[in-house]
Amino acid sequence: MADQDNGAAPQTSEQTAEGAAAPQIRLHILTQFVRDMSFENVLAQRGTGGEVQPDVQVAVNLDGKKRSAENQFEVACKLNITSRNKESKDVLFVLEMDYVGVFHIEGVPDDQLHPYLLIECPRQIFPFMRRIVSDVTRDGGFPPLNLESIDFVQLYRQEIARRQAAQAQPADA
Repeated sequence: MADQDNGAAPQTSEQTAEGAAAPQIRLHILTQFVRDMSFENVLAQRGTGGEVQPDVQVAVNLDGKKRSAENQFEVACKLNITSRNKESKDVLFVLEMDYVGVFHIEGVPDDQLHPYLLIECPRQIFPFMRRIVSDVTRDGGFPPLNLESIDFVQLYRQEIARRQAAQAQPADA
């Protein structure tokens, strides 16, 4: 049997039951790069004897902003990683990295753009940051540090709560 065209437009998955089109979100990573990085092997500079048991602390700071080109945004993820000896608390190494992704984003409503920039964009570039951290720590004379996954949703919620607490504090004083 041959298909017949009855003149009706084919319904796509983008259309809802009411017939309105759902927003089509598009995210493209245009580029990503290390803006700044520093690795300091304190252990090698100082020298140490005996066995070392590392305790690694990772701090993450995110920043997103609009670029001059239409629909382009820049998201910076700053990592500050400090490894200390569990027993003596001596610093073993410090790694600081500012990693940036440039994104072309379309279809995200304005009221959802801020969380999208600080949750979804870092999620897209995180595997590349993880690889760099692993390579740098290995090349710096330590076992490769494989970062655990970062919950960017929780990180975003914590930052919003911190900002709300900071705004409320002067009013209480």
